[in-house]
Amino acid sequence: MTGSVPRLVVAAPSSGSGKTTVATGLMAAFAARGLAVSPHKVGPDYIDPGYHALATGRVGRNLDAYLCGPELVGPLFAHGARGCDLAVVEGVMGMYDGAAGEGELASTAHVAKLLRAPVVLVVDASSQSRSVAALVHGFASWDPQVRVGGVILNKVASDRHEALLREALDSAGVPVLGVLPRAAQVETPSRHLGLVPVAERGAAAVEAVAAMGAQVAAGCDLDALLGLARSAGALSCTAWDAAEVLGAAPPGPHRPEGPRPQSPDGLKRIAVAGGSAFTFSYAEHTELLTAAGAEVVVFDPLRDEQLPDGTAGLVIGGGFPEVYAAELSANEPLRKAVADLAGSGAPVAAECAGLLYLGRELDGLPMCGVLDVTARMSERLTLGYRDAVAVSDSALAVAGTRMRGHEFHRTVVEPGAGAAPAWGVRGPERRVEGFVQQGVHASYLHTHWASLPGVARRFVERCRTS
Repeated sequence: MTGSVPRLVVAAPSSGSGKTTVATGLMAAFAARGLAVSPHKVGPDYIDPGYHALATGRVGRNLDAYLCGPELVGPLFAHGARGCDLAVVEGVMGMYDGAAGEGELASTAHVAKLLRAPVVLVVDASSQSRSVAALVHGFASWDPQVRVGGVILNKVASDRHEALLREALDSAGVPVLGVLPRAAQVETPSRHLGLVPVAERGAAAVEAVAAMGAQVAAGCDLDALLGLARSAGALSCTAWDAAEVLGAAPPGPHRPEGPRPQSPDGLKRIAVAGGSAFTFSYAEHTELLTAAGAEVVVFDPLRDEQLPDGTAGLVIGGGFPEVYAAELSANEPLRKAVADLAGSGAPVAAECAGLLYLGRELDGLPMCGVLDVTARMSERLTLGYRDAVAVSDSALAVAGTRMRGHEFHRTVVEPGAGAAPAWGVRGPERRVEGFVQQGVHASYLHTHWASLPGVARRFVERCRTS
């Protein structure tokens, strides 16, 4: 299949330049024109895709060449962009910043090359004038395989400032496709792990996204940007499909041989935590669980006092339980229901926030008590990609299964690993972490199941047999 969806990658020289504002604004502005816009984010970030989804009305999807491998970037992109008129891909960090010690791997530039997509460079021009030409020239010429097709100047102070910037860029050979002034109304609040998620902001998030769209529409040449997107090179790949990858998965200890199994007693219901406290998830996880034969039902641990009727398995992803610790603790009926389900041996997959919720207490407040651990906030940010191997057989994988993941938290749990750890982290900081206990697999590690679809199938099978 040849993917010919017009596409742009929005990059920047460094974090804080305004990529999210510009990318989200472009999505909203083009959607307001009646285009079906497919939103994407380079890297493991869960928060920006929420703003993208608000701007486009479509699920925000991640493109991570480290977690999923470079070979899956094109297929996952084609899956998300199927049937769309345009795709906008927001980059990560600085354009050439990738996984530590891995060269260009998982950088915005790497993904742009994999997608054969032109790049729009967002430059924070607030503290420079003529120097902007040297900056843009350097980024545009560093890697000849990366095509920087235009610049959007952000945080421009005045008409005079704009004139100086444009004059300087005349010699750089990269067209100016937009000029955006400083605008407080498009700024979004941040806290210890970045932007505050859409689910927590309600109407304020809607207003912010609308302001981004209006500012970008007023300050950017949308016709020129659309023309640039249409110049993207042909992308030949087969779109990723959850049912197909499960059916085609080779046999192995965590990938049962034969076609996707069907339960004689119908679909098994898997409850997935959602709401304001648990906002971190990849859409492909739900798609894989569904393709493996599960009925996925979302519940909100802040509001629901019971798990969905007939719950046979539980998935608790990442988020901010530390922000909502009091409310989560106060929901004693649900905490007991989660503990009872885990105690029955049912499969439970918990990542990061889910790990904290399953513990005995968080910042001194009672949680579910499934795991004999305490958790607390820390001043230290733990951040980075991890190369891991399963230490213990679990509902997700057999011991020895290798998987890549990502850590992103300002909390610590004590102890950091159980008698049967979940993962062994490879590399310079070799260690074990996480917990496997009955059907529970709990860890700080965020993983992307598209990289190993047998994880979802194994989990659903455990739901049938537990």
